[in-house]
Amino acid sequence: MQFALITFTSVLFIVDPIAIVPTYLVITQDETPAHRAQTARRACTAAAVLLISFGLFGQLIFKMFGITMPAFRIAGGLILWLVAMDMLRGQRTTQESREEIVEGQQKEDVALTPLAMPMLAGPGAISTVMVLAGQATTVAHALVVYGSVALTAFICWLTLAGSGPLMHRMGQTGIRVMTRIMGLLLAAIAVQFVITGVKDALHL
Repeated sequence: MQFALITFTSVLFIVDPIAIVPTYLVITQDETPAHRAQTARRACTAAAVLLISFGLFGQLIFKMFGITMPAFRIAGGLILWLVAMDMLRGQRTTQESREEIVEGQQKEDVALTPLAMPMLAGPGAISTVMVLAGQATTVAHALVVYGSVALTAFICWLTLAGSGPLMHRMGQTGIRVMTRIMGLLLAAIAVQFVITGVKDALHL
C-alpha cells in the first residue's frame, strides 16, 4: 500500500493536470467543443503510452548506456526537485516553455505536441516512471506503476474535459495554490528519491 500510494502520488503530482488547464484552454481556444474533447482524449492516451513505454524499456536503456539504477534514481530526484521548485513558485518553466505555448496556438493539431509531450509527459514524468518501474521488484509492483500511469491519464482526461467549469470555479489563484501544495509534496518525494539512491549506491 505504501508503494502504491507513493507511486500514484509521484506520477499524479509530477504530471499536475490542474496546472495545465490554463494553457490547454489557450491552445485549444479555436476548436469546437467536440474537437477539444477529442484533443484531450488523444493527448492523455498518447502521454500514457509514452510513459508506459519508457517504464517498460527503461532497464534496456540503462544497460545500453551503462547507467545504474541508483544513479538514475538520484538524477530523477534532482529533476523532480527542480520541477517542485517551479511548482512552489506557481510556474511550469521546466515542463513547457513560452515558445512551445505560442507554437501550440498556431498548430492545427496540438494533441501530441505540445499537449502530450512535454506538457503531460515531460522529462520529470518520464524519469519518475522509469525510476518507479526500476523499483518494481514484483509483478504486483509493476502493475501498480503502470496502473498509476493509466489512472493519472484518466484523471488528466477528466480534468481537461471539465477544464472550462474548473477554470471558472478555481481561477488562476486557486490553480496556483493547488500547484504549490502539490509542489511541496513533490519536493519531499524528490528528496526521498535522492536519499534512496545514495543509500543504494553506498550499499547502506
